[in-house]
Amino acid sequence: MVFSSTVFLFAFLPVTVIGYYILPRFLRNIFLFLVSIAFYAYGEPEFVLVLLLSIGVNYVFGLLVDRFREKKLLARLILLLMLVFNFSFLVVCKYMNFITGNLQKVLGDSVTVTDIALPIGISFFTFQAVSYVLDIYRQHGEVQKNPLNVGLYISFFPQLIAGPIVRYETVAKEIRKRYFSFSEVSIGVKRFLMGLGKKVLLANSMAVVADYAFGLSDYAAMPMGTAWMGAIAYSFQIFFDFSGYSDMAIGLGLIFGFHFLENFNYPYISRSVSEFWRRWHISLGTWFRDYVYIPLGGSRVKLPRLILNLFIVWALTGIWHGASWNFLCWGLFYFVFLAFEKLTGFPEKRKHWGFLLLKIPYVAVTLLAVIFGWCIFRAPDLAHASQYIQTMLGMNSQVLTDIDTLYYFREYRFFFGACLLLSTPLIKVIADFCRRHLLIHQIYQVCVPVWYMGVLFVCIAELVLGTHNPFIYFNF
Repeated sequence: MVFSSTVFLFAFLPVTVIGYYILPRFLRNIFLFLVSIAFYAYGEPEFVLVLLLSIGVNYVFGLLVDRFREKKLLARLILLLMLVFNFSFLVVCKYMNFITGNLQKVLGDSVTVTDIALPIGISFFTFQAVSYVLDIYRQHGEVQKNPLNVGLYISFFPQLIAGPIVRYETVAKEIRKRYFSFSEVSIGVKRFLMGLGKKVLLANSMAVVADYAFGLSDYAAMPMGTAWMGAIAYSFQIFFDFSGYSDMAIGLGLIFGFHFLENFNYPYISRSVSEFWRRWHISLGTWFRDYVYIPLGGSRVKLPRLILNLFIVWALTGIWHGASWNFLCWGLFYFVFLAFEKLTGFPEKRKHWGFLLLKIPYVAVTLLAVIFGWCIFRAPDLAHASQYIQTMLGMNSQVLTDIDTLYYFREYRFFFGACLLLSTPLIKVIADFCRRHLLIHQIYQVCVPVWYMGVLFVCIAELVLGTHNPFIYFNF
């Protein structure tokens, strides 16, 4: 079940909200856990046992780590077993087909390629389960004695299948006790509608253009303009798709009294690749930073070890997104840029006037790196990714555009413009200005509800008409 579906909007969500608020407080966590399992079962009934097994085993690991925390050797052994269980589970479910497929190419038919179906959201709920046990060990949150509360944290439906990855320490207290606030519920509803609009109106529209360009059979023969149009469309699609889903998850969390951290902060205005990754999928970046990079020694190590640490983190970041050489190369592509910026201090730590002159063009380099990176991410394999990028650079087709490219651009030019505008904080700046001026603020207060109702109406119309409604991060 996806948030941008009529089943969720007209059936699941109203029933869940009404049920939650009419029940007494002591039953609300149980209710949310049960509806979260039902939410997961709607799309993946055969994998509910996988989710429940993860919850049950990590509940026990949490109790053991809390019980033996003072016995360092034993506690670390428990942590090691927890990591082996969770990541073995993840490797089998997500990567075994990839591993056996590549082994067969090397060793021949003596290796049988497995055919294991991928449980939706396994990367997200596995990382949350690991966060639960590690945060208990670090005393960043109290252990949950009630297994249903652990189940609620790992399976809470707003962020179960596509994030954001919610660290246990962020919501540890709110699992036990939450307070109702009408103003926060109101903010949550508006945040949900904002995310719904991003997903249905912008991401879905850009998906049509991106799917056309990347769906062509011969990338080498496509016009250069088509390649650029498709790459830019996909860059907008994945941003508004994922940030829209994160907005909806954050909004739903507020409706039920949970405060999730922000997951996106206008990444396409970044002035460096490092800054881009501080603004893009923040929950994943901070997870790898705190649970992998820093434990490996972070940047307080000698140069060879620093490079190794960065390599490990970005190889894992790439592979986390999927079992494909594309994703590994995509992660290592960013490793090259981030290692360069880390080792040189450019552009963030260089203040010399000569370096200041280089900072402006580096903004363009950053944006181009991100766009080329999304081509590696989106293409079906590395050969097609290479061919697509060559076409963008004018190394293949000598044709700039064709009638189909002009058609798609004319049809979706307003959506391209809206995506470009909403990728910047300009609307937020205007809204803040309106709030600071009394007369304008009064008009603003009248217009905002009308705006959100309009977004909801148009989104529902689009969904009822059955428009193209893919969701990228379900694959991860």
